[in-house]
Amino acid sequence: MTAPTTKSATGRRKTAVARVWMTEGTGQIVINGRHFEEYLPTAELQNSILAPFQQLTLVNKFDLKVVVRGGGVHAQAIAIRHAISRSLTQVDPENRKVIKPLGFLTRDPRMKERKKSGQPGARKRFQFSKR
Repeated sequence: MTAPTTKSATGRRKTAVARVWMTEGTGQIVINGRHFEEYLPTAELQNSILAPFQQLTLVNKFDLKVVVRGGGVHAQAIAIRHAISRSLTQVDPENRKVIKPLGFLTRDPRMKERKKSGQPGARKRFQFSKR
């Protein structure tokens, strides 16, 4: 008897990083040790995670174990969606044709700009005095 194959992938958005382990199963999703409906309180965030499965009509076909760190709740949800989309393309490369145009495989690179030395913030300058 063969063990179910596990596909893993990493997804990112801003400073949120999500690691996903996907196995064939009944659709159970566990995020940081909690059920995903408990971890993501709103239906909008829950739907953003389930969107790749809904587009591919694979709802309740895979179990997910997710570890996510950094960022806010919304950034974490999009990072999880990114990781799920990447692992679904590992399962079947044909899935990429459906997921790619929806933007689920695009990483959002925007991050907070670092503070520069000699000034109070990233862009702000100290007040200039001409005389």
